[in-house]
Amino acid sequence: MLDFFSVFSKGGIVLWCFQGTSQLFTPSVNALIKSVILQERSGSNSFTHEKLVLKYKLDNEFELVFVVAYQNIAKLSYVDKFLTDIQIEFRNRYKDVLQDKNYCGTFNFTDTFQSILRLRERESEEEARKPKQMKTFEESNKSKKSVSSMIENKKDTGKDNKKPKGKENKLPKVVETPATPVKQSVVEDMYNTNTSNGALDEETILKNRAKLFNRGKKPKAESKSPVAESEKKKGKAARKWDNAGTTKDMADLNYCQESSNGLDEQLIATSEAEVALVGQMKGSLQDIEVESSEEEESEEERPAATSAKSSKSGGGYGMFSMFKNLVGSKALTKADVEPALDKMRDHLIAKNVASDIAQKLCDSVAVKLEGKVLGTFSRITTTVKSTLQDSCVQLLAPKRRIDILRDAMDCKIKKRPYCITFCGVNGVGKSTNLAKICFWLIENGFKVLIAACDTFRAGAVEQLRTHTRKLNALHPAEAHGGQQMVQLYEKGYGKDAAGIAMEAINYARDCHIDVVLVDTAGRMQDNEPLMRALAKLIKVNQPDLVLFVGEALVGNEAVDQLTKFNQALADHSNMTDPRLIDGIILTKFDTIDDKVGAAISMTYTTGQPIVFVGTGQTYTDLRNLNAKAVVNSLLKA
Repeated sequence: MLDFFSVFSKGGIVLWCFQGTSQLFTPSVNALIKSVILQERSGSNSFTHEKLVLKYKLDNEFELVFVVAYQNIAKLSYVDKFLTDIQIEFRNRYKDVLQDKNYCGTFNFTDTFQSILRLRERESEEEARKPKQMKTFEESNKSKKSVSSMIENKKDTGKDNKKPKGKENKLPKVVETPATPVKQSVVEDMYNTNTSNGALDEETILKNRAKLFNRGKKPKAESKSPVAESEKKKGKAARKWDNAGTTKDMADLNYCQESSNGLDEQLIATSEAEVALVGQMKGSLQDIEVESSEEEESEEERPAATSAKSSKSGGGYGMFSMFKNLVGSKALTKADVEPALDKMRDHLIAKNVASDIAQKLCDSVAVKLEGKVLGTFSRITTTVKSTLQDSCVQLLAPKRRIDILRDAMDCKIKKRPYCITFCGVNGVGKSTNLAKICFWLIENGFKVLIAACDTFRAGAVEQLRTHTRKLNALHPAEAHGGQQMVQLYEKGYGKDAAGIAMEAINYARDCHIDVVLVDTAGRMQDNEPLMRALAKLIKVNQPDLVLFVGEALVGNEAVDQLTKFNQALADHSNMTDPRLIDGIILTKFDTIDDKVGAAISMTYTTGQPIVFVGTGQTYTDLRNLNAKAVVNSLLKA
């Protein structure tokens, strides 16, 4: 039984509504609009919210949305067909009214809706009562196979297969596998032995068994030289390294402890280029620069130029070639846009978009364009590209506000630290981008505490200590009233990361430090113990922001990483409303040229915005994401 049905325009005006229960369906419909329709995820016509399943259908010609809702436990097989019937009946009945923008009346559609619903329910019950009939042989796929197709070996086609008549090979064909090759001589010996009454004697059987058992084995060497035996017994000699050092040199080589031999001055020595960076990141971050592309500006003029050349040369259709791929005031069908979408999908995959994400994007564009009426001289390829461009821009646009400077200032007024946790796989640049964000926060006057919660990787604490000294050298305490702007909280290796993060947050609260940046160990998405530890850290400390650090170099792997990270955080938190990833940092963005598809894949998978983009190795190489710049690079030919 259906619980809810509504017909509303894309502008938000409800034209007709049916409600079978007293349940409130407004939150579910709003979630459908926000999460699917507005975010260009309409490739699939099904959406689940809490205990409801919502199915929808778009009518692009009249800008309508048809939504039906029913309980998740109810398996209704007729809903899709029923939804199509209602759409056709509603638009055919009120076609003239829908075109009249000044119409202010009501839509009397209840009786028609009930009759179509009863008809579909009755058909569904009758189909359920009918026993399932088996396919006949003519209807099965087996009947399509011929006898020759089952016998013929397509790999052996050629002249070699033609054998002269009268000459038959008495030996069966032996198929040799790479693992255990069967020698032809062994098989020939088996069949060429003397037989009596069609049976082999026992001696021959035993010999054949021995030959088959020993096939593929190397024959043992009869004699070994005494020199080889002596070398084997001697073993491999240990390599001696020059200047290897001894235990007496460990004190001088230990860089983990504070020393008074000039080591600190050596580590905090800053170059002129690094000093010049100070003061460049005050306020909000800059956006990624939009690259001017002359190809995109002249793309619309390219078909006309091509048609002019063909008309001069006399080839093709002459002056009528410019009308190729044009649509003249008719509704688009799926077959019209399918060739252009196939090319666009291949282009997206080549630009590092995950293959399934590219397919979903193209399906969403097909749903958005199906039934839409274009102008007289509108090209399908141009329409598909512009629609896909709008969809990608809408997808990359942040769905919620993430303003770290404003949130950190609010927490400072409330006298509590603002906490950011960084997580991700190994080697993506978590510590480096943490230092960039730390430099940005210092430039805006915040005191920062770095919590070294990577107690797994060797050298992780020393790396953060080096960044801390460098940042304090760029912003000395004398310039800030004698207060250090950056501090490091660490407890060494092999400790509980969640406990260290909790102690760091409490220490920041007691010492009136504004922001806490929690650095976690890199972990693969399939490592269950480390994923459980990350879920524990987030559950215990409840940071204000959880950022996933990912590379811009990956394609399909980005989807797998984000999906499994979110799934692990949900499974191991044991909470009804678990904390998941709040935002993404996309690193190594300067190494991919125009293959920026990972941004689309990550945003489509999580639904969360890309907060920062890493564009280099210095502290100032941090940018905000410019959605239009990324999409222009993505769709550039």
